[in-house]
Amino acid sequence: MASDFHRPTRFPPGMFEGYLGAEDPAQVSRVAHDTAAALLSRVRADPDPAVVARLVSYTDKHGIDAIAELWSHASAKSLPGALWRVYLLRALIQQDPHGVSHAFQRGTEVSHTIDQVVAGAPIPASAPEVQDLADRILQGLFTGDFAVALERAAAFSRLVAAGFASLADDADATDAANPDRPGELTQRALRLTQLADEFASCARLWRRDSLD
Repeated sequence: MASDFHRPTRFPPGMFEGYLGAEDPAQVSRVAHDTAAALLSRVRADPDPAVVARLVSYTDKHGIDAIAELWSHASAKSLPGALWRVYLLRALIQQDPHGVSHAFQRGTEVSHTIDQVVAGAPIPASAPEVQDLADRILQGLFTGDFAVALERAAAFSRLVAAGFASLADDADATDAANPDRPGELTQRALRLTQLADEFASCARLWRRDSLD
């Protein structure tokens, strides 16, 4: 019943980094793999728009912890691990859309790759547009090319990471009143870079029919 689920929660400081920084267990729970495979196959076989919309916004109602209990300890290079990380990326954006959109914009200015095209976000991107992109990426896992959706998530994460790294450099030079700020931004950039690498690895595995 709905009342049995966790209520939506905001990240306390460091939770995002803590989730991504946690070491994956050697043995992934069979339940995580079975639920991820069953959910994905069932929805992709009959992608009812109403069902997909509920899945995309699931954590808005039930909280990120409801997904974490199922998939957060799965290997980064697994189907439940990939799904968990997309939901986690969306939660990060939902919590700080203005900060993420600012970092994304800076990333597009300092990055000289095709990530801007792959990510598929408008440039410049407003906070609502960045939130919409996160929803479209998650929707793509259920209705489109799964690998492409992961590659878009990877590209977006790399751009935001580049943006946070650049903002950290600025803070080093100008933010004497908040000496911890550069380190916080740098840590976030490192975690997003890690996240991007994991998305890219999962996309390659999916294309080889080896992501389970």
